[in-house]
Amino acid sequence: QIQVEESGGGEVQAGESLTLSCTTSDSDFDDYAMGWFRQAPGKEREEVACINWSGNRPYYVDSVKGRFTISRDNTNLTLSLEMNSLKPEDTAMYYCAAAPSNGADCRGYGYNYEYWGPGTQVTVSS
Repeated sequence: QIQVEESGGGEVQAGESLTLSCTTSDSDFDDYAMGWFRQAPGKEREEVACINWSGNRPYYVDSVKGRFTISRDNTNLTLSLEMNSLKPEDTAMYYCAAAPSNGADCRGYGYNYEYWGPGTQVTVSS
């Protein structure tokens, strides 16, 4: 099973940027759709963005569209989340997750995000 680990979290001011990375040593990285999720204290976990195995079909939750960009490098086994114009409501623990799939999409029926990293904290102050 794939193991993934996040990095790049931190504390920033509103309006600033951060880029999160998710790395693995699993050479079968391109057999997985990948996603970024977040969970704030007292709230349910939320899917932020995901991307299919080839990297040509991303998905974003409405609240981050136009501000966040998900990408993947299947050669270097890395998933990234570039976050711009950060807001206090983006404060959360961010998780990288993998779903076994070579399908065209990254979410929906059959996409089970089974493999999770330990998370990285993002804190945005106003």
